Amino acid sequence: MRKQNRKPIRPWKLVIYVYMLLILMSLLTVASYTWFTLTKTPRVSDLYMFVNAPKGLELSADPEAEDEDWLLQLDFRDLVDETTPLRPVTWSNVKQQFFAAAYGFDGRLQPTVNWEPLTDERHANKDNLDGYYIKVTFYARTDQAVEVSLSPAVEVDEGIDGSGTYLIGTPIWEEQEILHSNGGQGAECAVRIGFRITRLNEEHEPDEEQESVFFIYEPNSDLHINGPAGYIPTPSIDNTPHLVDEEFIIRQSASTWTEAYPVERGVVIHELGEFEEEPKLFTMAVDEMVKIDLYIWLEGQDVDCTNRIEQAQILASIQFAAKPDGQSGLVPIESQPPETLTPENNTQE
Repeated sequence: MRKQNRKPIRPWKLVIYVYMLLILMSLLTVASYTWFTLTKTPRVSDLYMFVNAPKGLELSADPEAEDEDWLLQLDFRDLVDETTPLRPVTWSNVKQQFFAAAYGFDGRLQPTVNWEPLTDERHANKDNLDGYYIKVTFYARTDQAVEVSLSPAVEVDEGIDGSGTYLIGTPIWEEQEILHSNGGQGAECAVRIGFRITRLNEEHEPDEEQESVFFIYEPNSDLHINGPAGYIPTPSIDNTPHLVDEEFIIRQSASTWTEAYPVERGVVIHELGEFEEEPKLFTMAVDEMVKIDLYIWLEGQDVDCTNRIEQAQILASIQFAAKPDGQSGLVPIESQPPETLTPENNTQE
C-alpha cells in the first residue's frame, strides 16, 4: 500500500489557528467573570437601613458629640445620601480595598482582566458615574464591659413586621396586578455588608497597638436567583475561595416575604433568616469607644450578580446585641424598639 504524505501546514494558516485559539481563551476568561460582561450595569438604587443598639451601648456619628446626641438608633438616611447607588465591585482582603473591572468602549470586559482600584474618597457615597459603594462611619461607647454581636432577626406582629438584623428585597405594590413585586430583583442575594472595627484610645484616635478587624455579613447566603438553595462560597480575586477568612464571615439564611391573605396593599408576611454561626463582632471595656466603618456593596464575584438586576430596591436592618463580657449566654437587655421597615417608608425612583 502506498503511504500518503501529509501536507505541511502553511504559515498563514498557522497564524489563523493561533488567533482563533487566543479568541477562544479570551471568551473563556470572560465567561469566568460573568458580572463583567453585562449589557446593563446592575444597580441598587434605593437602600433603607436602620442601625440599632441595646441599652448600655450607645451610637453616634461624632465621637465628640454631647451626651444627648448618643442614641440607641441611627437612621441610615441621616448618615448618607439615600440616592447613592450600588454598582458591582469586589473586596480584596490582601489590598484592603474594593476593586471594579475595567471595561472597553463596547461595554465589555477587556480581554486582559484589569482591576481598577477604588478609594473611599472618590468612589463611596457618590451619586454619579464614580459612585460604586456606600460607606458609613459611626462610633459606639459603653459604660459596662460587653461582648457585641449582631442581633438575630425576629418576626413581630405575626410576621407582618420584623426587627433585628436582616436584608430583604422591598415589596413594591403593583396597582394593575393587585399584588406586590420583589423590588430587590435578586440583588438581595448579592449585597454584602462589611464592618471594620477600630479601637480608639482616650484621645479618640485609632489604637496603634491593635489592628482593625474586617467582618463580612452575608445575608441570604443560601438564596439564589436561579437554581436550588444552598450556600455557594464567593471567590476572591486574591485567588482564595472566600473574600475573607471564614472566621470573619457571618452568614445568614434567606429572609423572604409572601403575600398576606387576603392580599392587602403594604402588608406582606415576613419569614426571616437565621445566622449560620455566632455573629460576634467585638468586645468592649468600660468607657471604651470603637469606630465602626460600615460598608455596603453589590458583590460582583457573587453568582447572583447578573443582568437581571437593573434598579433594585432593598430594605435592611442592622441591630447590635450585647451581653456582659466573660459570661455565657445572651442576657436580655431592654432596647428601644427599632422603627418599623415597611414599603411605606420607601419611594420609587
